Formats: sequence, C-alpha cells, structure tokens
Amino acid sequence: MTYKMINEKEVAYRFDGISGPKYLLRGPHVDIGMVVIMPGEDFTCHYHERIEEDFFTLEGSVEIYVDEQKIVLNEGDLIHVPPKSNHYLKNVGDKPWKAMFVKAPYDPKDKVDVDWVPA
Repeated sequence: MTYKMINEKEVAYRFDGISGPKYLLRGPHVDIGMVVIMPGEDFTCHYHERIEEDFFTLEGSVEIYVDEQKIVLNEGDLIHVPPKSNHYLKNVGDKPWKAMFVKAPYDPKDKVDVDWVPA
C-alpha cells in the first residue's frame, strides 16, 4: 500500500486563497481538510444525505447551528454532525476561526444546500 503525505501550505483555501475550505485528502473513503472562516464570514447552510462530518477547532471560535440549535465552538472543541443534519457556520468573533474537518464516507456530490440563516 502506498502512503500519501501533504503539507497544508501546499493547498489554497477556496475563497481567495485565505478562507473557506481546502481539501488535503479526497477519498477513496474519507475527506480530510482545513477550513478558515474570517470574522463576519459565514458558510452557507447545508446537509449531507449519507456523510457524517466532524470539525475540530484549532484557532478562534465560531457559531455553528446544527438543525437550528446554536453551539459555540472554541479552541480544542470537536463537534460531530450526523447525516441529514442542517449545519450553518458564522464567525461573529474578531479573529479567524480555523478548524480541521473530516467527512465520511467519501462522496463529493453529497451536499444539499438549504436556504436558511439565523434570525
């Protein structure tokens, strides 16, 4: 079996190279990546039919809404979001939120956008 090694600095974040998600490993069984949400930014509400998703906070804090329930994640916090659970993230703090995420099983087409933001 062949191993794979990557340094996170080799991959750009999706939004202007400084925020949003970036994938370090995609498939064949799991997605692993990093995400940065800048102060004032959000990540749109969505869910996954089959995928479960975990976020581990490395820096900063963020509000995550899981099925419209607000949870604040701080450095060192991990949250597990089961399949079919709507989730929306917003950084209301004054510094970037940086986290590692893991999604499994691998399915790059398993994302359903939801038109919802907190009131």
